[in-house]
Amino acid sequence: MKRIDCLKALAQVTKDDDLVVTNLGNTPHEWLSVRPSRANLYGMNLGECTPVALGLALALPHRRVIALDGDGNLLLNLVSLADTAYHQPANLRIIVFDNQAYESPGGMPTATAHGVDLVQVAKGCGIAKSVVASTLEDFSDKIKHFADPELCFLVAKIETGTIERTQYTSMDYKYNKYIFATYIEETEKKSVLRLRSRSPFTEK
Repeated sequence: MKRIDCLKALAQVTKDDDLVVTNLGNTPHEWLSVRPSRANLYGMNLGECTPVALGLALALPHRRVIALDGDGNLLLNLVSLADTAYHQPANLRIIVFDNQAYESPGGMPTATAHGVDLVQVAKGCGIAKSVVASTLEDFSDKIKHFADPELCFLVAKIETGTIERTQYTSMDYKYNKYIFATYIEETEKKSVLRLRSRSPFTEK
């Protein structure tokens, strides 16, 4: 199962106002290719994807938040699963793309390649709806339940590899954070950036 195929399936059930947070590596480029949106926050560093998504879910409980995490990324900060279970945000969906490797820096195996089961870790923390998908059909079926008002943790067992990108393809993560923040200001009428001048989206 390839991550890009999973993301294409996910894009079909993602609403326009869903907030999506991605980890580093190949995921942000692939997600951008299937769901370009100001509601996407790309490139959370190692260990930060799920915590940032959790913070957004708690701050905006009326918005659905989807975290696109990875096995290597999440393993660096497993306490985020305990924090997530403690808060139980019904609007948060966490997908972990588990290819059993730190693919971007060279493909070294992660702990999941040696038997660590992230679904069991999540269940042990207290996330009751923790499931795994190993085929695209199973993945597509599991994400249908994202419509249920319940915290969900899904591990997608994928192969390594990514889509082809042109030689000069790059992503300005700093600019993306600005675009994402102004999107929140515009849609939620809340100040985020604390600019020297008043925000055109939040001023009365």
